[in-house]
Amino acid sequence: MQISILEKYYDARLPWYTIYPTVPEFSAVVGAETCGKWLRSLPADGAVSLYLHIPFCRSMCWYCGFPTTFTRRNAPMFDYLAVLREEIRLVAEQAPQSLPVSDVHFGGGTPTLIKPAEFLALMDVLRLRFAFRKTATIAVEIDPRTFTMEMAEALGEAGVHRASLGVQSFDPIVQKAINRVQSEAQTAAAVENLRQHGIDRINFDLIFGLPHQTVQSCVQSATTAVALRPDRLAVFGYAHVPSYMKRQRLIDEAVLPDYATRAEQAAAVADTLVAAGYHPIGLDHFALPHDELSLAQKNGRLRRNSLGYSADSCSTVIPLGTSAIGRLGDGYVQNEVVRGSYREHIRAGRLATSKGYRLTSEDRVRAAIIERLMCDMEADVSAICTAHGFDPISILDSAERLAMLAEDGIVHIQNGFIRVRHEHRFMVRAVAAAFDAYLDRKPY
Repeated sequence: MQISILEKYYDARLPWYTIYPTVPEFSAVVGAETCGKWLRSLPADGAVSLYLHIPFCRSMCWYCGFPTTFTRRNAPMFDYLAVLREEIRLVAEQAPQSLPVSDVHFGGGTPTLIKPAEFLALMDVLRLRFAFRKTATIAVEIDPRTFTMEMAEALGEAGVHRASLGVQSFDPIVQKAINRVQSEAQTAAAVENLRQHGIDRINFDLIFGLPHQTVQSCVQSATTAVALRPDRLAVFGYAHVPSYMKRQRLIDEAVLPDYATRAEQAAAVADTLVAAGYHPIGLDHFALPHDELSLAQKNGRLRRNSLGYSADSCSTVIPLGTSAIGRLGDGYVQNEVVRGSYREHIRAGRLATSKGYRLTSEDRVRAAIIERLMCDMEADVSAICTAHGFDPISILDSAERLAMLAEDGIVHIQNGFIRVRHEHRFMVRAVAAAFDAYLDRKPY
């Protein structure tokens, strides 16, 4: 792959387009009052997803870009869970009664740091306040280093279906460089414990572009992961933004791989996983043929939301917990990031929404185009615009970067249909960015 093309388009600073518009466009204009109105206007029979953010970790992973709190004590978690339960009550009282839930995701941080009894109690509160569909999927993010047999038993009892395990890399040199030392045995034990308790839908997270990482070590990590046969893997590129995330300043920039090496690593991991029987899903996921993501992709139903790729067709996500992002009927909302502010709002009987975004008609059509590109590596812009009542010519003409992308062989364009060439699938964010009306328009 030409270095000039990599330097031009392979930019870790581009949005990941899990949602559009992206979080930098959020403002305090959309706050708790607006969120309450949007909750009350949800259709009573319309399915919703719930996202619960548990922000606690036992140690600090230097690569992490998520808002987390590091604690050795359990008291802060007990306090947080009490506030979270109160938020669930407040939200449920604003929303229509018996709102049907199709999907629940516990993210973090490390949700499984809370005590098994506390997790079961939290699930009881959710089931009391919402009407879970029989087919509802419950997913939990797990750090294998702190996962216990007791917690696996509680997850099984609570009806959890899917577990997402953070792995990142099995290379001990890389692990030390990112302050996340995690043995193969710890990961394998967590997988075994989960499967013993009926949780056999397993995800792994891997990362390339980390300090000291090589193409060979990435392939070895992928090979080791495949031996445990997770249903799907997410393979993310490390985004080094120390100006935004202070903990990343502890990573030695001198040993980070360059653009060309990152691209080689991504391609090598993809080749390894495909050779092992996994289907490539969008930009950075891989799934076995029976997995919901593979089936959704095959049937043209693959979606993208604030958590990444999803087979869940539900477009409403209710956020719970600090910093949690959701989508309600007319736009996006985000809770207070600072735990103290979040607690103050909830204990005062107010929703914890700190900012959000009200979608325009044009936002919706651009979001639809970006979602199809990110999910399918192609988009029928003309058909999408027509379905939304928009003139496709005006949308295409505003995407000034498309001509350059086509000239460089990244995309093929014909009659308003855009297809990302297979050999350039890792550049799809640059293609999506062509339809981002808010992105800083600096040339590549």
